[in-house]
Amino acid sequence: MRTVLLIACLLSPLLAFGAGGEVKLDRANIDPTDAVSIQRGAKVFVNYCLNCHSASFMRYNKLMELGLSEEQIKDNLIFAADQKVGDTMTVAMSEADGKAWFGVAPPDLSVIARSRGVDWLYTYLRGFYRDESVATGWNNVAFPNVGMPHVLWKLQGIQRLHIGEADAHGKAHSELVLETPGTLSPQEYDNLVRDLVNYIHYMAEPAAVQRVRIGIVVLIFLGLMAVLTWLLKREYWKDVH
Repeated sequence: MRTVLLIACLLSPLLAFGAGGEVKLDRANIDPTDAVSIQRGAKVFVNYCLNCHSASFMRYNKLMELGLSEEQIKDNLIFAADQKVGDTMTVAMSEADGKAWFGVAPPDLSVIARSRGVDWLYTYLRGFYRDESVATGWNNVAFPNVGMPHVLWKLQGIQRLHIGEADAHGKAHSELVLETPGTLSPQEYDNLVRDLVNYIHYMAEPAAVQRVRIGIVVLIFLGLMAVLTWLLKREYWKDVH
């Protein structure tokens, strides 16, 4: 019984995630080694996300590892006069104010990529559509009845959800249709979202690329040592019967 309860506790987050409804996720196809893409994503993040969402485990100066100088970070990514390069990415809005304004406090985005996955984030940020039946006027195919408004709508434009006729199995096909174009073309907006997701993925584990590279070197070293060890063993035991 204890084993069953332990397994149930471990699986409960997955069951809760699956209960949110089925949605076909689009592939983000991010490149964690593309430092320029992550830099662009950081700029989008501080301009559109950091107004409400904090990233309390991420410091501005970590971006120096991507090739940005301290002056570039100060001039392009820090807007508050009292913030410094070594500070974490926090917001002035309190949790109580966020809950009062949006119904729920905006979550910290430091590790959201590890929680949700990059494909889900990519689909979510491209899946907003106009819906006058909800308080914000916006809904989302990946997160129905989400409390967050579409902060990127001027860039993407206004989408509507068109639901077609039901098939033989009773399932209706739905699709998002761009009703009013934004300042960016659909391809340009997809690229912007991909950069943003790439940065959010980087925030979740800034050392991930370096860790993978070290892991590859270690595996190569262990492989070479295994060959040398086998040759040494064969040479040592060749005269032993």
